[in-house]
Amino acid sequence: MTEADRLRWKCRRGMLELDLLLNDFMQRGYAQLDVDGQDCFDRLLDYPDAVLLEWFMGRIRPTDKDVDQIVQRIRSTASS
Repeated sequence: MTEADRLRWKCRRGMLELDLLLNDFMQRGYAQLDVDGQDCFDRLLDYPDAVLLEWFMGRIRPTDKDVDQIVQRIRSTASS
């Protein structure tokens, strides 16, 4: 299993909205991240679905500034 395959598997969530958002980012935005950004995206995928949904809906922001940057990139990728 490649790293990309492993991440695609981690992008499969319990909520359709998250599945669509995360898989879209994998296709359209992940390759543009540097190594640190890619590591941060992997860390982001360890958070529970409810937390991710709050972040992506903009209701709360992550306290980790690196994770917050990835969240904002995912949100901007989804809106473009």
